[in-house]
Amino acid sequence: MEFTKVGNEQITLMVIGTIIFLVVPIIIAIIWKIRKKERFSTVTVGALTFLLFAIVLEKPIQNVLVFPVQMGLAEHGASRFINARPVLWAFIVGLFPGVFEETGRFVAYKTVLKKRKNKETSISYGIGHGGFEVMLILGLTFITYISYSLMINTGTFKVVIDQVINQAPDQADQLYALAGQLASFSVSDLAVSIVERIVAFLYHVGASILVFYACKEKKYLWLYPLAIVIHTVLDGFMGLSLVNVITLSDWALEAIFGICAAFVFFGAYFMLYKKDKDDIGKKGQTV
Repeated sequence: MEFTKVGNEQITLMVIGTIIFLVVPIIIAIIWKIRKKERFSTVTVGALTFLLFAIVLEKPIQNVLVFPVQMGLAEHGASRFINARPVLWAFIVGLFPGVFEETGRFVAYKTVLKKRKNKETSISYGIGHGGFEVMLILGLTFITYISYSLMINTGTFKVVIDQVINQAPDQADQLYALAGQLASFSVSDLAVSIVERIVAFLYHVGASILVFYACKEKKYLWLYPLAIVIHTVLDGFMGLSLVNVITLSDWALEAIFGICAAFVFFGAYFMLYKKDKDDIGKKGQTV
């Protein structure tokens, strides 16, 4: 099968996307550290906690339960039951990140960050968590897109397809579809990706504030399960769109998620962060 070559315009857009998704989160973290004299290690904790809870712990369990075939594993009764029910599938897909990521925040605040009580810690953690997600998910994804594009243009992409057909035939159709998407990649596609990550980043900072105060003050402990519920609903809603239970355009979905993320962020910021006058431990934080 011949693949349509990826144009220079498409590759340029992917390069721009890669730079944005890999560099901008680091710039945000540096600016925040300088302006607030915050410990950069708090940002690092946010990033490492996301890596541990969302990638190392969450993904393998979710893949075995929901996506065994895609992972080259044998299908089992639970996966057949879940995949046969789109609404349940969407709920499970949303529940995993909701539980693991919010619990990751909770554990981090209660352990390695337990002595950092100044309110800036919440945003520092959120920058690390949300920023690293951007870098890992879209930064590396766009690097892969560029690599595939170059292989398509040089005629070596067929080798990848042949390997996939031999090892995981069910994923071959996905690669065929991806090759077509790369050839038609547009400014609109890049813009959607950027808006999606801005929305996600905003949510992660807001959720980090919520869970921070759930750990800081017992009267706010209920914010931790609330963060799980909100995260589950948002990702579950996206799951419903993936299985066509609901049909909305990409921009309509981003508008809905943008409103929800803004509500979480600004609600947490003005109701909790801005009202907190405690700056214990803020001075001298330079690491």
